Amino acid sequence: MTANELSEIIKGGESSKVQFKERLPHVDSLAHELIAFSNSKGGIIVFGVNDKTGELNGLSYSEIQQVNQLLVNIASQKVYPPIFLTTETITLDENRLVVASIDEGISKPYKDSNDAIYLKNGSDKRKVTSNDEIARLLREGGTLFAEEMLIKGSSTNDIDTEEFDLFLYRKYKKNVNEFINEGVSINQILENLNLAQDGKFLLAGLLLFSNKRHFYHPQFSIQCVSIDGSIIENTFKDNEAAIEGTISVVFQRTMDFIGRNMKKIPETNGFNSQTKWEIPYEVFEELIVNALMHRDYFISSTIKIFIYTDRVEIISPGRLPNSLTIENIKNGVSVIRNNILLSSLQFILPFKGLGTGIRRSYSLYPDIIMENKYKENQFLVIIKRPL
Repeated sequence: MTANELSEIIKGGESSKVQFKERLPHVDSLAHELIAFSNSKGGIIVFGVNDKTGELNGLSYSEIQQVNQLLVNIASQKVYPPIFLTTETITLDENRLVVASIDEGISKPYKDSNDAIYLKNGSDKRKVTSNDEIARLLREGGTLFAEEMLIKGSSTNDIDTEEFDLFLYRKYKKNVNEFINEGVSINQILENLNLAQDGKFLLAGLLLFSNKRHFYHPQFSIQCVSIDGSIIENTFKDNEAAIEGTISVVFQRTMDFIGRNMKKIPETNGFNSQTKWEIPYEVFEELIVNALMHRDYFISSTIKIFIYTDRVEIISPGRLPNSLTIENIKNGVSVIRNNILLSSLQFILPFKGLGTGIRRSYSLYPDIIMENKYKENQFLVIIKRPL
């Protein structure tokens, strides 16, 4: 980092990725800063800058040595698991400043010696107490996947046999009875597919094939509302409670709801002309499949669809995973959040794969806006309705 670059950073003040320290804080306080950066998106701490005024107060040679030594000790002995950081000394207006750079961690969640977890919250930090947030950090660290969670109290006896039979035929060209005649039980099939364990559904299996999915996780569904106006405060014309049933049922009932709230346009001028939706059916097909497949199942919230007079909004729990961006997905780049669901849903829902769904939606109907809402931890799709 050059002196000019550092000068511009200091002028911008503290943020979720920049922290100022005039002198060394308490060891525990500094450990919490390192933990918060590692559990978030990384950042830098600049020593020798007043955090209230932004004024420079350079460090002496002995202070520079002390800062470097303390940072190394804290990163290796006060943060669990230990983290790696880099430091550099930069002279700015005759003030020597130490810049410590902390990368986003790959072994989240990082904790202190009391197992406390911290996240950045704007320019400050906060302690994490929510189970949902801890689970998300575990997932980001690659140690926990929502779809593999065992659903206590569930039973594979509640399987939708018709749905499961159709899935097996599409995937293996054999039905349930053929497997049973070969000595393979339903539970064995489910366990081999990583959908169940010891007669209980894992979350992926519950979502795909349990008749009682709504009993255990009603929030892992879709809620639909049609509004007579352009703001949420306007009158509801039509609404649907969280839809019960398997993912297949949720998908189909959602498409039915959208269909009955879409204007129908004649395809030709003839008297017996067929009609089509004002926005192509295939656009919603792609976007709803995408929402069900890629939403964050660590977040206890439904997918929400709002149909306004001028637009349709699809709100999915969970921002884009890892470093994925809107431009990435528009160009067909895909990072899979729910691999087990993906491996099965391609035989259940109208799934094209290969990262083509979003690109296909735009090719069919370009008037779509996507927003990766980091603060709200949501992914928003806005489809403008024709005037």
